[in-house]
Amino acid sequence: MLMIFDCDGVLVDSEPLSCRIDAEVLTECGVPYTAEAVAREFTGVSVKDQIARIESERGIRLPEDFTERLNRTLFARFETDLKPIAGVRDAILSLPFPRCVASSSVPERIALSLRVTGLADLFDNIFSSTQVARGKPAPDLFLHAAKQMNARPDDCLVVEDSIAGVQAAVAAGMRVIGFTGGGHCGPEHGDKLRQAGAPAVIGRMAELRAVAQDMWRA
Repeated sequence: MLMIFDCDGVLVDSEPLSCRIDAEVLTECGVPYTAEAVAREFTGVSVKDQIARIESERGIRLPEDFTERLNRTLFARFETDLKPIAGVRDAILSLPFPRCVASSSVPERIALSLRVTGLADLFDNIFSSTQVARGKPAPDLFLHAAKQMNARPDDCLVVEDSIAGVQAAVAAGMRVIGFTGGGHCGPEHGDKLRQAGAPAVIGRMAELRAVAQDMWRA
């Protein structure tokens, strides 16, 4: 079985930080957003798709340098403030399966996130939504990761914290575990992940090994 991990909100506790900065930069560009609204509307969505949706819904054009400005601010804050999800390193090392990362973030952000949280040595294979035509909730990224790792979709188990990510895994024909241990997850988040298609939901990484092995045997 191939384990496919999302990055933000699964490996690193980045979502509260990134949503806050995203809202700040959008507001500075004349498009007022709160961190809560960003989290609700764009968690698990690539920046490219986020920009397209905002521009379409609001009938505006964001500045050409929006992505550059956002990443510059975000990367600087990650260097000092980003933390790993509690217990994630031990949980990953306890699993006997091959693994990779498949994230909506750009490769530079994924690499930075793993480096500053001390997780980079755990993953030799990292895949980004920039490598496929459609980001989550489309299945493209997970199918790309499986193909590159020589795994059949039905032999893959995805760990995801976002509704879009769970929907993408289901659309790809993969098993999926929802994760609610990130700082952005409220008390109703687990129910939302189940409604999106996750048959199992965990709140702590200490639960991952047992649930993954149960799903593999099922």
